[in-house]
Amino acid sequence: MAEAGIAQMVGPVIVLLGSAVVAVPLFRRLGLGSVLGYFAGGLLVGPSVLGIFTEPSTILHISELGVVMFLFLIGVEMRPRKLWGMRGQIFGLGLGQVLLCMALLTGAGLLLGLAPVTAFIAGAGFVLSSTAVIMSVLQERGDIASAQGQQAVSILLLEDLMIVPLLAVVAFLGASGETQPGLLTVLVPLGAVALLIGAGVWLLDPFFALLARARTTEVLTAGALLVVLGSALLMQQAGLSMAMGAFLAGVLLSGSGYRHQIETDVEPFKGLLMGLFFLAVGMSLDLRAVAQDWVMILGLLVLYILVKSLGIFAVARLFGASPLQGLRRVSLFAQGGEFAFVLYAAAVSGGVIDAAENAIFSSVIILSMAVTPLVLLAADHWLAVEAPSMDGVEPVDCLKGRVLMIGFGRFGQIASQMLLAQGVDVALIDNDPDRIREARRFGFTVYYGDGTRLDILRQSGAGTSDMVLVCVDDPKATDRIVQLVAEHFPSSRVLARSYDRGHSIRLRQMGVDFEIRETFESALAFGGAGLRSLGMTAFDVAEVEEDIRRRDIERLEAQAQGNLMSGRDSLHVEPRPEPLVTPRQRA
Repeated sequence: MAEAGIAQMVGPVIVLLGSAVVAVPLFRRLGLGSVLGYFAGGLLVGPSVLGIFTEPSTILHISELGVVMFLFLIGVEMRPRKLWGMRGQIFGLGLGQVLLCMALLTGAGLLLGLAPVTAFIAGAGFVLSSTAVIMSVLQERGDIASAQGQQAVSILLLEDLMIVPLLAVVAFLGASGETQPGLLTVLVPLGAVALLIGAGVWLLDPFFALLARARTTEVLTAGALLVVLGSALLMQQAGLSMAMGAFLAGVLLSGSGYRHQIETDVEPFKGLLMGLFFLAVGMSLDLRAVAQDWVMILGLLVLYILVKSLGIFAVARLFGASPLQGLRRVSLFAQGGEFAFVLYAAAVSGGVIDAAENAIFSSVIILSMAVTPLVLLAADHWLAVEAPSMDGVEPVDCLKGRVLMIGFGRFGQIASQMLLAQGVDVALIDNDPDRIREARRFGFTVYYGDGTRLDILRQSGAGTSDMVLVCVDDPKATDRIVQLVAEHFPSSRVLARSYDRGHSIRLRQMGVDFEIRETFESALAFGGAGLRSLGMTAFDVAEVEEDIRRRDIERLEAQAQGNLMSGRDSLHVEPRPEPLVTPRQRA
């Protein structure tokens, strides 16, 4: 009996994984992106096609945890000071886009013959763009840290916040007087936020310090999941979104010494659950409802996308974006999102809209999410950024050198001096035409090439060089170059510039011959200058520097073999992973 029960559980999991394994690589190979592949896989196994899954809503609720994990990891990257600096974008740009688009979409619904209240609910749901789709796209493209990416994150945060007043409006419009909101509707969410912030400030670091003493990775992973899911559940119970709770938890942990370990622990869960979420959205599309009301659904879909696009573009231009930036934001945000399902469900339970209208509006949302990858492909084709001028820039072509240096920015320029001063033959490549032209003014011959491409590495002489120096300032590009050299040019030694401690550990695990954090040596020199300014002798300063350097090496080696919590015995005391030497006094 037990084995039969396990088989019944494992069977659906195999079907889900199989649909993803087949659809996602196929769609990526066709250039349509992984998100659309997940949608297609979910539609195939859902009730509308094969009917293997008949209750997609259950899977959708579970898979929403993927969005929760995603927002948590974004929050970890957002220090409170950085978030405070974004307040103008969140409550200016974000609020402006939401209010204008809501007004335009309500008007569009009225033009299609919807009742005023129904038109407002339908439009308000479509205003809430898909956090899952947009964040997935930004992450795939590496644009989250860019200025446009940060503006997109600001808008999404405001939209997540808007679910609270929108649910209050739905409750007020509801047929039952019992559902009308009171003072508690506002006080409970505010109290929950205050409780979460208080717990984050006073409890999180002692909590993870206690778990770290167990020296067990699994315990830290469980603690990280407890914090993420607990924060999400608290916000949901208070009437806010789970994603908002996870985001706040991430922000509160962003300054913690345990943030890198927590990110590593949560990342695998995020990726798996995000894929499950997109599969569940694809399953939720009811093709029979679409066939029955296809005129209304198609009309709403086209009109809503066009009207919302107009509002997004207008607000983008109003806040200083160029026409090209405005159109790119349109391609990213011109869809509905997962929070619309929450709003429509509340409207149905409150008697504001009926089940048939809910089916139509939900189908519009799902279809808009499904066409977003296609819209983005079209935008990439038609809104391509003008290629930089290649005047005076020579492409890579059969270079030869004892050393290949990839990246000729500030770091590479200084590093190259040691080699060039001794007459070492160095082949230099970079992917910035302006930097190459500037280097030529000072007598350097730098060739244009992207070191993350295998063909460029071959043309640059990686196969015949004794050594490859990776001096780029992008950790992902560094990892890719190191991986390619290790696989295809194993006889070349690899020296790499790392971004931070976690990146150093990763590069060591990849087998580089030497790595150095880009700010490590300059920070040691800076601290040494401070000690000398305080009156210490050069000999004593050198002794302190050597002690710190030795401890750092020992700890990095231990962490490379274990995890970020390893090697704490290299510290003078061990309350936290950092610093290597604990200050004698509190700041």
